[in-house]
Amino acid sequence: MFKNYSNGVVTSRDAWIYQFSGQKLNINIHSSIAFYNAERIRVQELLKNKLNKDIGDLINNDSTQISWSRALKNDLSKDKDLSFDKNSIYISTYRPFTKTWMYFNRRLNEMVYQIPQIFPTSDTPNLIISLPNSGGRKGFSTLISNIPFDFNSMDAGAQCFPLYLYEENSQESTDTDLFSQTDAQTAIGQYTRKDAISDAGLKHFQDAYPSETISKEDIFYYVYGLLHSEDYRTRYADNLTKELPRIPCVKKAEDFWAFSKAGRDLAHWHLNYETVETYKAKLDLSNKSLKQLENKDFYVTNMTFAKKGKDKIKDTVIYNSSITIREIPLEAYDYIVNGKSALEWVMDRQGVSTHKESGIENDANDWAIETMGDAKYPLELFLRVITVSLETIKIVKALPKLDI
Repeated sequence: MFKNYSNGVVTSRDAWIYQFSGQKLNINIHSSIAFYNAERIRVQELLKNKLNKDIGDLINNDSTQISWSRALKNDLSKDKDLSFDKNSIYISTYRPFTKTWMYFNRRLNEMVYQIPQIFPTSDTPNLIISLPNSGGRKGFSTLISNIPFDFNSMDAGAQCFPLYLYEENSQESTDTDLFSQTDAQTAIGQYTRKDAISDAGLKHFQDAYPSETISKEDIFYYVYGLLHSEDYRTRYADNLTKELPRIPCVKKAEDFWAFSKAGRDLAHWHLNYETVETYKAKLDLSNKSLKQLENKDFYVTNMTFAKKGKDKIKDTVIYNSSITIREIPLEAYDYIVNGKSALEWVMDRQGVSTHKESGIENDANDWAIETMGDAKYPLELFLRVITVSLETIKIVKALPKLDI
């Protein structure tokens, strides 16, 4: 059905490549590049002295300076210089419902796969349906995104199926009259956009529903809706652990449109999770009103569940010493992505962590303040994802029975 698809990006140095702070990412990348180039010069001098040693034995393996990988060592052995590219600064989906800055670059990412055809620039408009590679152990799930996905955002490796594919224009094609483009192609800057869903895929559905006018975009959202069907996931559970999903035509045209509309509705919630309405949970603010809190009061290091003995009380989340979130509807935890509820992904990622090997700190509060301009972002993100979870469950429960 899709002309091409891609694994998510494999960096082999996540601590360096992903960062909640754009400023710190810039520093980390410049530091790593400088260290690499210094090592390249030093090692090449050693090789000139005919030291018969493996590159791995010659390089400095200081993990606080760089994270070596097969490809980077290979570049060093070939005396390839590294330089910073400002166009490689992207926003990415690192984990479900977690955006972060990323240095998306072939030289410092171990494997970029087909992602450059899907997101050739940081502002290229596109959508991808991401799902686990066959053999995933955490159960089947899917999530849509309009930015690149990290490989490990889905179990056994994220597979990303795009709405569009992009080809860089040659000099000849840039001089061609735009009216020569087919309906399936659109010139966008130096790239030509093409539909990722094949003509054969479109015909398959048009033949199934000859009285309907169906577009490739309708099919894209049909796929997203169908992949959320509990009937589909249950019926094909065994297949989904071994191979990529197969997409059947449902018998009735009305069911096709129901799945397609559900896919669009789900996409709305899953793409706009940072801006949808916050759920009106009860906030315990230590006898203060929300307006009385200062930026420092929203700083979060590690959200945790309240406990009764050893048991987690999931309707209550301790955000920090100043804020406790109460009366969280337990049903919200039923929305699972990659083996964990969407809410627990937020809890897991909105905090502060330090990478053991490099010592690099990654602070979600930096994203809140630098990028979003709002210290309340982590708190409001949790409340918004409650809304997203409840709306997702509502849509999924309303899907038609799978009749194929």
